Amino acid sequence: MTARPKSPHDPARNATPTVFVVDDDAPVRETLSSLFRSVDLRVVVFGSAHEFLHSKIPDAASCLVLDIRLPGISGLDFQEELAKADVRIPVIFMTGHGDIPMSVKAMKAGALDFLTKPFRDQDILDAVTRALERDQKRRTGDKKVSELRARFDSLTSREKEVIALVAAGLMNKQIAAELGISEITVKVHRGHMARKMKARSLVELVRMADLLGIRSRNPSS
Repeated sequence: MTARPKSPHDPARNATPTVFVVDDDAPVRETLSSLFRSVDLRVVVFGSAHEFLHSKIPDAASCLVLDIRLPGISGLDFQEELAKADVRIPVIFMTGHGDIPMSVKAMKAGALDFLTKPFRDQDILDAVTRALERDQKRRTGDKKVSELRARFDSLTSREKEVIALVAAGLMNKQIAAELGISEITVKVHRGHMARKMKARSLVELVRMADLLGIRSRNPSS
């Protein structure tokens, strides 16, 4: 499988949550489409995984309602392909042929829910609501980390060293000894660094460093 999902921005749809439905059964697609639209959700339906792979994924909270048995590639294999392509979209599996091993495999691979047909309308609506909320939360977190990364990248090399040592719990005097500079210079670097990172407190700065995965080299003893 050589194709990969495209993910260009779609400004016109940014604020609209989207439910993608992939099922080779046309009546099922129509039923789900009507159901989701009845609660004011945007719906895009596909008859195969191949069709989805060649679609545009809007830059908005979304989820994928995926049939486990599809023509060409199974839903489980498709889930693996999405993971390899780093398409992080919550997946809700549905099947008329569900069994425990299949369900366990889907959930271990990151599926949010596994529903056996026929299922109640409320069950799929609840699953979609959870999926969209999770995706929105992930997107908000990703945006925050992206903004923090941009701030961190604006720091000088010395300021990056300082933030790592501050996050490691060192005091100014210890940082000065570790870097071989004066304590006053450390305070200057620390002030510049805090302003660039927009950190209002030490606790906030440490949280930022944790989100960015900043780890200090082991301080000298």
